[in-house]
Amino acid sequence: MKRVKLLLSALILVAALAAFTFHQQQDTIDVISYTVDPQKDNLQFYWKNDNGEILKSIKKLKAYVESKGSTLLFATNGGMYKEDRSPLGLFIQNGKTVTPLNKAKGQGNFYMQPNGVFYITNDNEAVICKTEDFINNGNIKFATQSGPMIIVNNQIHPSFIKGSKNLNIRNGVGILPNKKIIFAMSEKEVNFFDFALYFQNLGCENALYLDGFVSRSYLLEKKWLQTDGEFGVMIGVTEKNEVK
Repeated sequence: MKRVKLLLSALILVAALAAFTFHQQQDTIDVISYTVDPQKDNLQFYWKNDNGEILKSIKKLKAYVESKGSTLLFATNGGMYKEDRSPLGLFIQNGKTVTPLNKAKGQGNFYMQPNGVFYITNDNEAVICKTEDFINNGNIKFATQSGPMIIVNNQIHPSFIKGSKNLNIRNGVGILPNKKIIFAMSEKEVNFFDFALYFQNLGCENALYLDGFVSRSYLLEKKWLQTDGEFGVMIGVTEKNEVK
Protein backbone atom coordinates (compact mmCIF):
# COMPACT_ATOMS: atom_id res chain seq x y z
CA MET A 1 0.00 0.00 0.00
CA LYS A 2 2.86 2.36 0.85
CA ARG A 3 4.42 1.68 -2.54
CA VAL A 4 1.12 2.51 -4.28
CA LYS A 5 0.80 5.76 -2.33
CA LEU A 6 4.39 6.68 -3.13
CA LEU A 7 3.83 5.88 -6.80
CA LEU A 8 0.65 8.00 -6.88
CA SER A 9 2.46 10.87 -5.16
CA ALA A 10 5.29 10.65 -7.68
CA LEU A 11 2.84 10.66 -10.60
CA ILE A 12 1.02 13.69 -9.19
CA LEU A 13 4.34 15.50 -8.77
CA VAL A 14 5.39 14.69 -12.34
CA ALA A 15 2.04 15.87 -13.68
CA ALA A 16 2.30 19.10 -11.71
CA LEU A 17 5.82 19.73 -12.99
CA ALA A 18 4.72 18.99 -16.55
CA ALA A 19 1.81 21.39 -16.24
CA PHE A 20 4.12 24.05 -14.84
CA THR A 21 6.63 23.49 -17.64
CA PHE A 22 3.88 23.68 -20.25
CA HIS A 23 2.65 26.94 -18.71
CA GLN A 24 6.16 28.35 -18.80
CA GLN A 25 6.54 27.35 -22.44
CA GLN A 26 3.21 28.94 -23.30
CA ASP A 27 4.35 32.18 -21.70
CA THR A 28 7.25 32.45 -24.13
CA ILE A 29 4.97 32.24 -27.17
CA ASP A 30 2.01 34.27 -25.90
CA VAL A 31 1.90 36.54 -28.94
CA ILE A 32 -0.29 37.93 -31.67
CA SER A 33 1.35 36.92 -34.94
CA TYR A 34 0.72 37.37 -38.64
CA THR A 35 2.40 35.67 -41.56
CA VAL A 36 2.85 37.53 -44.84
CA ASP A 37 3.74 36.14 -48.25
CA PRO A 38 5.59 39.05 -49.88
CA GLN A 39 5.11 37.45 -53.31
CA LYS A 40 1.32 37.55 -52.99
CA ASP A 41 0.25 39.97 -50.27
CA ASN A 42 0.11 43.74 -50.66
CA LEU A 43 2.67 44.74 -48.03
CA GLN A 44 3.68 48.39 -47.77
CA PHE A 45 5.53 50.71 -45.41
CA TYR A 46 3.74 53.95 -44.48
CA TRP A 47 4.70 57.24 -42.87
CA LYS A 48 2.81 60.25 -44.29
CA ASN A 49 -0.48 60.80 -46.10
CA ASP A 50 -0.85 62.48 -49.48
CA ASN A 51 -0.80 65.92 -47.81
CA GLY A 52 2.57 65.27 -46.21
CA GLU A 53 1.10 64.79 -42.73
CA ILE A 54 2.55 62.03 -40.56
CA LEU A 55 -0.12 59.37 -40.07
CA LYS A 56 1.10 58.46 -36.55
CA SER A 57 -1.68 56.04 -35.56
CA ILE A 58 -3.12 52.82 -36.96
CA LYS A 59 -6.52 54.52 -36.84
CA LYS A 60 -5.33 57.16 -39.30
CA LEU A 61 -3.56 54.53 -41.41
CA LYS A 62 -6.81 52.56 -41.61
CA ALA A 63 -8.71 55.65 -42.75
CA TYR A 64 -5.98 56.44 -45.27
CA VAL A 65 -6.01 53.02 -46.98
CA GLU A 66 -9.80 52.98 -46.95
CA SER A 67 -9.77 56.32 -48.79
CA LYS A 68 -7.82 54.45 -51.48
CA GLY A 69 -10.50 51.79 -51.77
CA SER A 70 -8.67 49.14 -49.73
CA THR A 71 -9.23 47.19 -46.52
CA LEU A 72 -6.55 47.10 -43.84
CA LEU A 73 -5.86 43.46 -42.97
CA PHE A 74 -2.83 43.95 -40.74
CA ALA A 75 -0.76 46.81 -39.37
CA THR A 76 1.96 47.39 -36.82
CA ASN A 77 4.49 50.05 -35.89
CA GLY A 78 7.55 49.63 -38.04
CA GLY A 79 10.66 50.83 -36.24
CA MET A 80 11.89 53.47 -33.83
CA TYR A 81 11.46 57.18 -34.32
CA LYS A 82 12.51 60.62 -33.08
CA GLU A 83 10.36 62.97 -31.00
CA ASP A 84 8.93 64.51 -34.17
CA ARG A 85 7.94 60.99 -35.34
CA SER A 86 10.52 60.97 -38.13
CA PRO A 87 12.39 57.65 -38.57
CA LEU A 88 15.42 57.24 -36.30
CA GLY A 89 17.17 55.18 -38.95
CA LEU A 90 16.93 54.23 -42.60
CA PHE A 91 13.55 54.54 -44.25
CA ILE A 92 12.97 53.75 -47.92
CA GLN A 93 9.48 54.11 -49.36
CA ASN A 94 8.59 53.14 -52.90
CA GLY A 95 12.27 53.13 -53.85
CA LYS A 96 13.00 56.59 -52.44
CA THR A 97 15.38 57.02 -49.49
CA VAL A 98 13.50 59.28 -47.08
CA THR A 99 16.02 59.06 -44.23
CA PRO A 100 19.56 57.65 -44.49
CA LEU A 101 21.11 54.64 -42.78
CA ASN A 102 22.02 55.44 -39.18
CA LYS A 103 25.46 54.08 -38.18
CA ALA A 104 25.88 56.34 -35.15
CA LYS A 105 26.55 55.08 -31.63
CA GLY A 106 24.20 55.88 -28.79
CA GLN A 107 22.12 54.66 -25.87
CA GLY A 108 18.96 52.59 -26.01
CA ASN A 109 17.65 49.56 -27.85
CA PHE A 110 18.09 51.00 -31.34
CA TYR A 111 21.84 51.35 -30.83
CA MET A 112 22.37 47.91 -29.27
CA GLN A 113 24.73 46.17 -31.69
CA PRO A 114 24.10 44.59 -33.98
CA ASN A 115 21.02 46.48 -35.05
CA GLY A 116 19.53 45.86 -38.47
CA VAL A 117 17.43 46.60 -41.51
CA PHE A 118 14.24 44.93 -42.68
CA TYR A 119 13.62 45.50 -46.37
CA ILE A 120 11.57 44.40 -49.36
CA THR A 121 13.14 44.25 -52.81
CA ASN A 122 11.47 45.23 -56.07
CA ASP A 123 11.13 41.49 -56.67
CA ASN A 124 9.11 41.23 -53.42
CA GLU A 125 11.80 39.33 -51.54
CA ALA A 126 11.96 40.01 -47.80
CA VAL A 127 15.36 40.40 -46.14
CA ILE A 128 16.61 41.16 -42.63
CA CYS A 129 20.30 41.93 -42.25
CA LYS A 130 22.70 43.61 -39.86
CA THR A 131 23.12 47.34 -40.48
CA GLU A 132 26.80 46.81 -41.25
CA ASP A 133 25.86 44.36 -44.03
CA PHE A 134 23.21 46.53 -45.67
CA ILE A 135 23.85 47.71 -49.22
CA ASN A 136 21.37 49.72 -51.24
CA ASN A 137 21.81 48.29 -54.72
CA GLY A 138 18.91 50.28 -56.16
CA ASN A 139 16.60 47.26 -56.02
CA ILE A 140 14.90 48.09 -52.72
CA LYS A 141 11.24 49.07 -52.57
CA PHE A 142 10.76 49.45 -48.80
CA ALA A 143 13.18 49.48 -45.86
CA THR A 144 13.13 50.31 -42.17
CA GLN A 145 16.00 50.26 -39.68
CA SER A 146 15.60 49.30 -36.05
CA GLY A 147 17.41 47.53 -33.26
CA PRO A 148 18.58 45.36 -31.85
CA MET A 149 18.64 42.28 -34.04
CA ILE A 150 17.00 39.58 -31.92
CA ILE A 151 18.08 36.58 -34.02
CA VAL A 152 21.42 36.77 -35.84
CA ASN A 153 22.37 33.86 -38.10
CA ASN A 154 20.01 31.50 -36.24
CA GLN A 155 21.35 32.55 -32.82
CA ILE A 156 19.68 34.60 -30.10
CA HIS A 157 21.38 37.97 -29.58
CA PRO A 158 24.29 37.28 -27.17
CA SER A 159 23.32 40.16 -24.86
CA PHE A 160 19.90 38.69 -24.06
CA ILE A 161 19.71 36.98 -20.66
CA LYS A 162 17.52 33.97 -19.97
CA GLY A 163 15.25 34.70 -17.02
CA SER A 164 15.84 38.46 -17.22
CA LYS A 165 13.40 40.61 -15.27
CA ASN A 166 13.52 43.30 -17.96
CA LEU A 167 9.93 42.78 -19.06
CA ASN A 168 8.04 44.76 -21.67
CA ILE A 169 5.51 44.49 -24.47
CA ARG A 170 7.61 43.82 -27.56
CA ASN A 171 7.09 43.47 -31.29
CA GLY A 172 9.39 42.26 -34.03
CA VAL A 173 9.71 40.72 -37.46
CA GLY A 174 11.45 37.62 -38.75
CA ILE A 175 11.97 35.74 -42.00
CA LEU A 176 10.72 32.15 -41.96
CA PRO A 177 12.55 29.27 -43.71
CA ASN A 178 9.94 29.38 -46.51
CA LYS A 179 10.84 33.08 -47.13
CA LYS A 180 7.56 34.34 -45.71
CA ILE A 181 7.53 37.11 -43.10
CA ILE A 182 6.37 36.62 -39.53
CA PHE A 183 5.30 39.66 -37.50
CA ALA A 184 4.76 39.12 -33.78
CA MET A 185 3.80 41.21 -30.78
CA SER A 186 3.70 39.88 -27.24
CA GLU A 187 0.27 40.01 -25.64
CA LYS A 188 1.88 40.66 -22.27
CA GLU A 189 5.27 41.75 -20.99
CA VAL A 190 8.19 39.44 -21.85
CA ASN A 191 11.95 39.67 -21.70
CA PHE A 192 14.17 39.88 -24.77
CA PHE A 193 15.38 36.29 -24.47
CA ASP A 194 11.92 34.70 -24.44
CA PHE A 195 10.75 36.95 -27.26
CA ALA A 196 13.78 36.00 -29.35
CA LEU A 197 13.24 32.32 -28.52
CA TYR A 198 9.82 32.53 -30.19
CA PHE A 199 11.44 33.50 -33.50
CA GLN A 200 14.26 30.99 -33.11
CA ASN A 201 11.77 28.16 -32.56
CA LEU A 202 10.09 29.12 -35.83
CA GLY A 203 13.38 28.66 -37.66
CA CYS A 204 14.03 32.34 -38.39
CA GLU A 205 17.63 32.86 -39.49
CA ASN A 206 17.35 36.56 -38.70
CA ALA A 207 14.79 38.61 -36.80
CA LEU A 208 14.61 42.29 -35.88
CA TYR A 209 13.15 44.09 -32.88
CA LEU A 210 10.73 46.85 -33.87
CA ASP A 211 9.83 48.48 -30.54
CA GLY A 212 8.65 48.04 -26.96
CA PHE A 213 5.77 49.25 -24.81
CA VAL A 214 4.48 51.68 -27.46
CA SER A 215 3.86 48.77 -29.85
CA ARG A 216 0.44 48.13 -31.33
CA SER A 217 -0.92 45.64 -33.83
CA TYR A 218 -4.07 45.49 -35.91
CA LEU A 219 -5.15 42.07 -37.14
CA LEU A 220 -8.58 41.95 -38.72
CA GLU A 221 -8.93 38.16 -39.00
CA LYS A 222 -8.38 37.69 -35.25
CA LYS A 223 -10.37 40.80 -34.31
CA TRP A 224 -7.29 42.22 -32.59
CA LEU A 225 -8.05 45.82 -33.41
CA GLN A 226 -5.61 48.16 -31.70
CA THR A 227 -5.91 51.48 -33.51
CA ASP A 228 -4.42 53.86 -30.97
CA GLY A 229 -0.79 54.77 -30.42
CA GLU A 230 1.46 57.35 -32.00
CA PHE A 231 4.32 56.16 -34.21
CA GLY A 232 6.63 57.01 -37.03
CA VAL A 233 6.82 54.36 -39.75
CA MET A 234 4.07 51.75 -39.88
CA ILE A 235 3.83 48.52 -41.85
CA GLY A 236 0.53 47.40 -43.31
CA VAL A 237 -1.07 44.71 -45.45
CA THR A 238 -4.14 45.62 -47.48
CA GLU A 239 -6.46 44.14 -50.03
CA LYS A 240 -8.36 46.03 -52.69
CA ASN A 241 -12.09 46.26 -52.13
CA GLU A 242 -14.22 44.57 -54.75
CA VAL A 243 -16.28 46.88 -56.90
CA LYS A 244 -19.96 45.97 -56.62
